[in-house]
Amino acid sequence: MNAPLAPAFVNGDVSFWYRSIGVPVPTEPLAGDVQADVAIVGAGYTGLWTAYYLKKLDPALRVVVLEKEFAGFGASGRNGGWLAGLLPGSAARYAKHHGRDTALRFQREMFAAVDEVIRVAHTEGIDADLVKGGLFNVARTPAQAARLRAEVVAQRSWGWTPEDVDLLSTREMTARINVEGALAASWSPHCARIQPALLARGLARAVRVLGVELHERTPVTEIARGRAVTPGGTVSADLVLRCTEGFTAAVPGHHRDWLPMNSSMIVTEPLDSWDEIGWSGSELLGDMAHYYMYAQRTADDRIAFGGRGRPYLYGSRLDDRGHTHDWTVDALWRLLTSFFPAVKGARVEHAWSGVLGVPRDWCATVGLDRSTGLGWAGGYTGHGVTATNLAGRTLADLALGRDTDLTTLPWVGRRVRRWEPEPLRWLGVHAMYRLYRLADAREATGTPRTSVLARIADMITGH
Repeated sequence: MNAPLAPAFVNGDVSFWYRSIGVPVPTEPLAGDVQADVAIVGAGYTGLWTAYYLKKLDPALRVVVLEKEFAGFGASGRNGGWLAGLLPGSAARYAKHHGRDTALRFQREMFAAVDEVIRVAHTEGIDADLVKGGLFNVARTPAQAARLRAEVVAQRSWGWTPEDVDLLSTREMTARINVEGALAASWSPHCARIQPALLARGLARAVRVLGVELHERTPVTEIARGRAVTPGGTVSADLVLRCTEGFTAAVPGHHRDWLPMNSSMIVTEPLDSWDEIGWSGSELLGDMAHYYMYAQRTADDRIAFGGRGRPYLYGSRLDDRGHTHDWTVDALWRLLTSFFPAVKGARVEHAWSGVLGVPRDWCATVGLDRSTGLGWAGGYTGHGVTATNLAGRTLADLALGRDTDLTTLPWVGRRVRRWEPEPLRWLGVHAMYRLYRLADAREATGTPRTSVLARIADMITGH
């Protein structure tokens, strides 16, 4: 490994976010059969938000949440901490079958969900280092700058106002965050920084206070009509809701529903070079590369920096311990120091990976089949921190038979074809990211147009 490592460097061990607060002691596993009104499989953000709103809407419900590890073990405790109002999918695809107005309403609900998470965190006393500082997207090549301008034009066509997104000059951008080589940038206020694990653990505490029964260390071996089966017993329930996101491929019968895509992160030591970097407003930072990055300045003055590492394991296998390959750590370090040369004197203190769920059309779904009592939510394609809140509220309304504005959003009941069998799945995903890397390299030479290689990659996987 070429990246400079701190003496206490850790690779994996869930994530850095748990390093600072400690990995929780799991609750007692399920021991015996129980009867419930609603059984929820998965105690990530989706499952926890669904349980929270179910109990808020109907305190008399018996809600049981089953989790293989501990609440917040998966992507909910490993993500980049972007509470962003971004659609978990394509506005055009959502509009295709449900109309433009419905897709526009979906976007406004996503914006509002950022403030809803902040409201609940305040109400429930969840201190998750929340700061609503907005989101910068930066372009560092002419082709990226052209895509950035085109993205803002497209966002305006889908109802974003100048108050929702704005183009910045290079001078305006570097005055706030001094990104090396920045050519253009956009800014949106609809994003907040969070410490992901603190939010997950705070939600877990909140639902237990409301009376939700949370059983950790309880793997579910079968989800079927009226029951969720575990080694310790069966939960019989009128409704069984699958909220397993990136781990869905491990659920029997759902192996090819959503692709488990890996994303990796590194975090630096606390930095003393902020005068050179700027970044005083706790904004989140992304870029317009095909092989994109995402970053935050943490509450304790580090940079947490993420991107795609080894994106997919053959056969939808899961590396659930969070270990990151050496070459990924090196690649993220090189990219980080190209953005911020002032960081070169620091070291990497932690590296980890997480798994997100990707449907075949790259659009998230929420649904409930009343004929079977089986429901689901997920497939957020990396935009789940905020989308899980909206999904949880929507799934709670569906479960209670409530006819609301949320239950008519275009992701409700959405079904798409499954991913191809192996080896086509592995070949397609790896070809896509190989082409994206090559496209970024070509665009770095100064070409003003998006590389045709990126367009081929989009065609291969339907991105």
